[in-house]
Amino acid sequence: MSDPSSNRARHVAIIMDGNGRWAKKRGLPRAMGHKRGVEAVRKLVRSVEQMGLDCLTLYAFSSENWKRSEGEVDDLMNLMRKFIKSDLPEFVANDVRLKIIGDWQGLAPDIVAMLEDALEQTSKGSRILAVALNYGSQQEIARAAAKAAAIGEVSEKTIAAHLDTVDLPPLDLLIRTSGEIRLSNFLLWQSAYAEMLFVDTLWPDFTPEHLQQALDDFAKRERRYGGR
Repeated sequence: MSDPSSNRARHVAIIMDGNGRWAKKRGLPRAMGHKRGVEAVRKLVRSVEQMGLDCLTLYAFSSENWKRSEGEVDDLMNLMRKFIKSDLPEFVANDVRLKIIGDWQGLAPDIVAMLEDALEQTSKGSRILAVALNYGSQQEIARAAAKAAAIGEVSEKTIAAHLDTVDLPPLDLLIRTSGEIRLSNFLLWQSAYAEMLFVDTLWPDFTPEHLQQALDDFAKRERRYGGR
């Protein structure tokens, strides 16, 4: 757990919501909203170092997103391929370590191969970009509990030791864009004592300045972790 006396957020997670609504407001296809959403990701990742974050976790594709139309899922997967291919050299050059959480090995074989290569190439990075792919928090907790049970006692400590995020800093701040106020099966365990911020801004319009304002607001909060 982060030091209660520190006002600096080390780990921020974002539920990137609103691509479809952004496109609809402009009379554009949903695919264009997702494309602009990727641009927002790119700008945000480039700003992480100057903001002093150790880890940024992004909810990119949930285990429930498979329920979307086949065409939209294909668009999302193709965007993922393009993003990995185009931005991997920049990650390496800027000391970013990629971390994937979720059942990402259940994705298409070529995407899995691309991700494995990206994980290897960025393994020495000091700042972490964690991306949730084919991720569902309830499934993650169930997997962790099953692994704990297979080797012995099931407790808070042993479940935590088998979560996808075990090697990440404790979550300090969770942000959701687009005005929706729910967690959508994202980092349920990790959010137990995280601060939360729900903003109306649609994801493609979310900028590094929005994140900096969120960090400034976080620094003013008093975190008690159940104490007084």
